[in-house]
Formats: sequence, C-alpha cells, structure tokens
Amino acid sequence: MWAGYKLGLVSGNTIRASVVSFGLRGMFADHAKEMGRRFSEEVLPDVLRPMAMERIQWHLAQGDKVMVVSGALDIYLEHWCRGQGLDLICSRLEVADGLLTGRYDGLQCVGSEKSRRVREVCELKRFPLVCAYGDTKEDFDMLGLADKKYYRWQEMVQRARV
Repeated sequence: MWAGYKLGLVSGNTIRASVVSFGLRGMFADHAKEMGRRFSEEVLPDVLRPMAMERIQWHLAQGDKVMVVSGALDIYLEHWCRGQGLDLICSRLEVADGLLTGRYDGLQCVGSEKSRRVREVCELKRFPLVCAYGDTKEDFDMLGLADKKYYRWQEMVQRARV
C-alpha cells in the first residue's frame, strides 16, 4: 500500500481508510477516546507548529471565530479543540455497540469534503473577512472559500470567495 501511495497508484483516502480499519476496528470507543485525550494532551502540544499556534492565538485575541477543519480524527481533535476554545470539523470514526467499526462515519474530511462541511455549518457571507490556512493539496478546495488564504504560510493570490 505504502509503495503504491508513493508511486501515486493508491490514494491518501485509501491509505487512511486502511489504517483506520486495521488499527482501530473492534476497539472500545471509550478506550479510543481516552487514548485520544491523552494524545491531545501529551503529544500534540509538542508537534504543533509554533507559527500555527501563534496565528490561532492572534485570531482568538481579535475575537475571530476559529475553526479547525481537518482530515484528522475526532477521537483526539475534539478534546484538543475544546481545550483551545476552537470549533471543529474533522473526520469522524463510526461506532456501533460501543466499538469502533474500523470505518469512517461519513466521508473523510479532505479535499472538497472540507468545503462542503464548512458551507454546511457556516454562512460565510455573514463574516466580513474569511481567512483560511492549509498545508496540503487536500486543502486547496477549502482555501478557495476564503478572502485571505495561506498555503504553507505564504499568502496566495486573491480571488473572490465561492
């Protein structure tokens, strides 16, 4: 799978779905959430980009609504975002009878799915200025929603919001 991904023969969605299925299927949802909480407290603070954290804090200090839109998993992002005072849209894991099924609950939150979900929960026209930040090609569609868009911390050419 990994070689196929590196050669462009296997999509990132397929790789992520395989990892979720192999690694999480059958795990108790409560246990996964507790592990996610611990990960969000013990690991995430050390791997988050300082520039990203500074920008989040700057937006919060301005009174801006800040929303993390990520393909990463709810089992750790929910806890971290709640602790930071941030809204969240992300990939969610399916639970049945208290166990993770090894599948996503809905589509992975990547590519055009990010934009669809943002539009679903936000009436963008209500905001005088929408800023978006991304660091992978899977963020391009979402970046298209913004007035000010940053890709890998470089501001992109301005286009009207869609």
